[in-house]
Amino acid sequence: MSDAALLHADVLADHGRAERSGYHVAKRAVDVVVASLLLVLASPLLALAAIVIRLDSPGPVVFRQQRLRGRRAKRDGRWVWEIRSFTLYKLRTMRVDADPHVHRRYMEAYLTGDEECLSTMRPGRKHGESYRPAEDPRVTRFGRVLRKLSIDELPQLSNVLRGDMSLVGPRPPVPYEVEHYQSYHLRRLASRPGITGWAQVKGRCAIGFEDMVRLDLEYIARRSAWLDLKVMMLTIPVVLSRKGAD
Repeated sequence: MSDAALLHADVLADHGRAERSGYHVAKRAVDVVVASLLLVLASPLLALAAIVIRLDSPGPVVFRQQRLRGRRAKRDGRWVWEIRSFTLYKLRTMRVDADPHVHRRYMEAYLTGDEECLSTMRPGRKHGESYRPAEDPRVTRFGRVLRKLSIDELPQLSNVLRGDMSLVGPRPPVPYEVEHYQSYHLRRLASRPGITGWAQVKGRCAIGFEDMVRLDLEYIARRSAWLDLKVMMLTIPVVLSRKGAD
């Protein structure tokens, strides 16, 4: 799938309860209010984290990465979801000289279900444990703490305020991940991406790719204000448990 074809593709038409503009307007209003409040409350923590990141390893505090998202647009009288790129922000948890090919190799194995390759990256992985590579030498000492507590995700609140993301929705993929997608996998982009989501509260990084897609599509089919609230409430114990975070 070429970049040009991907970035100008319709994912699918809006349908069901999600086609109602009222839901999307209300969701956006909640995103702006809650993200603004959380940013104010988290500002002392972000400031402290920024200081420690600079002391722990040289390099910028904020990590920027290109991701893909769904954008709702009206075309020829019907609502569709277009795929667009945007810049996602996180607190930096890796050394600046980290080899990006490690993550690319991991994602290829994860997306294709290559258990042999995944097992070499996380030897002795047990059911319910994270698929992420164990003891990744690219991650800084403080970066491991930030990841365990999900503090590194807080700058994405600014993505929510910009309209690139929502508080709740499927996680946005890196462009090279989508190169391995089947056509039905693209349907998980038929939503504004979220900081947290149905797949995250159901398994985080401890579930396989096909299960993640299934849960994302389930969210898209069922999405409502009540489901969004449920996901946000369930996110709290999931983050505190740290299950699937390392």
